[in-house]
Amino acid sequence: MSVRVLLADDQPLMLVGLAILIGDTDDLEVVGEAHDGREAVRLVRELRPDVVVMDIRMPGMDGIEATRQATAEPDPPKVLVLTTFDDDEYVYGALRAGASGFLLKSMALDAILDAIRVVAAGDALIAPSVTRRLIADFAGTPVPAAPDHAEPAADSSPIAGITDREREVLALVGQGLSNTEIAERLVISAATAKTHVARLFAKLEARDRVHLAIIAFETGLAPRRQ
Repeated sequence: MSVRVLLADDQPLMLVGLAILIGDTDDLEVVGEAHDGREAVRLVRELRPDVVVMDIRMPGMDGIEATRQATAEPDPPKVLVLTTFDDDEYVYGALRAGASGFLLKSMALDAILDAIRVVAAGDALIAPSVTRRLIADFAGTPVPAAPDHAEPAADSSPIAGITDREREVLALVGQGLSNTEIAERLVISAATAKTHVARLFAKLEARDRVHLAIIAFETGLAPRRQ
């Protein structure tokens, strides 16, 4: 079955170009086109696409709010933000809103197609320059100290219910390693690594690997800069 894609962009030339590009593939299919965020949300509800390729700066409702509403739908689509702008405000806004990918329109066309496939498969993908900034920002943020008079509850941590092995896997996800790289590092099979990651998704209610990486940083499992 082909991946059903909804395009949302206020630039007609961009919509036409992406539609032609996707139309030349065997595994991707454009099911609709939206010219602003409000229309994108409406078409998500009507067409139930697998992936929405979402611009950020659009008239009326912007792409971040449209992403928030689209990902709040029952059985929501994956959202791949494709924009000219990589300002931190847009990056964090899109990820917090539920986007599974963040790419720049300057990326190679083949990379955009591959990104659609990656997020459709349930993974996350962020432009390399943006990833470096994202990780550096989280790595430079100190873990808040608990008040001196308060004893932390044993089960207060979001990772309290995961196993030691799952903690190891989560830490490696936080470092940006793929399932194959995690398997090599821990000397386990790729299938076993994939199973551990799947269990982390379920236990931590994470939507994708970006969300897992953020949890790893926030809980101190991923290394931070001194």
